[in-house]
Amino acid sequence: MIAPLLALALGTFSIVAADPATGQIGVAVQSKFPAVGALVPAARAGVGGVATQALANEAWRAEALRLLAAGVPAEEVVKRLVAADPQAADRQIGLVDAKGDAAAYTGARCFDHASHVTGPGFSVQGNILAGRAVPEAMARAYQAARDAGKPLAERLLAALAAGQAAGGDRRGMESAALLVVKPGGGYGGSGDVWVDLRVDDHPQPIAELTRLYRDVHQFYFGETVRAVPLDAKVAREVRGALLRLGFLKAPAAPGGGAWDAASQQALEDFQGWENLEGRTRKDGTIDEVVLAHLRKVAARKR
Repeated sequence: MIAPLLALALGTFSIVAADPATGQIGVAVQSKFPAVGALVPAARAGVGGVATQALANEAWRAEALRLLAAGVPAEEVVKRLVAADPQAADRQIGLVDAKGDAAAYTGARCFDHASHVTGPGFSVQGNILAGRAVPEAMARAYQAARDAGKPLAERLLAALAAGQAAGGDRRGMESAALLVVKPGGGYGGSGDVWVDLRVDDHPQPIAELTRLYRDVHQFYFGETVRAVPLDAKVAREVRGALLRLGFLKAPAAPGGGAWDAASQQALEDFQGWENLEGRTRKDGTIDEVVLAHLRKVAARKR
């Protein structure tokens, strides 16, 4: 029969969570299915997040967010989706609203093991799992990372790793995805997508997803952890590097200030060239990550 085969193809485990303190909402998912990030997760800042899986009904994503935006409680949203869908017994969903209220549903015809765990601010769900230990491990890992003060994206990744360590999808691994939204989180402050990373086909998709987040996303788009003052000493070093690289056309005039408009523009041009414009600062400091990268690039020019 078509429905059971499709349900088998889309078996997965996921977590949906909201952090009302930061306004962030996210979804993380892994499956023995290609490009799972194109099918399962959806989220909207100020509204909520949703994961639809098993015999995934993609329409549930948009409808769930529409209902949440209209103020319908999370539990009621799930009830309405299930009641209106004749194939609901083959489906699974987890969702959370921006306040952290969570709800989930696991259809009776989802392939074993299938279940969900909800808690304050999150919902974990999965099917074709090694057992109940998978969602329980994910819930514990998420809460431990939350209690440790980790950012939402790191909590979600911790939950995926814990789920896999507990047995994960009985068929193995293939793809994973991480989606986090927040107000103004999009590129240049437009839109709300803060993190949107997908591993579509990989033997270790969770490890690769974690690498993309930590080594790529956070390098280019991470928030400044330490800002280095552009005092006279640092300014001379930065100007020298920018001159060597051709972004600054002339050295500062004798007796000039520690930092000037031409130097600032040259630094911003360098950051744009290196795709680090998201770390631009205009307060007389330079992001420590940018400074380290500038030193590395300039050293190669000697």
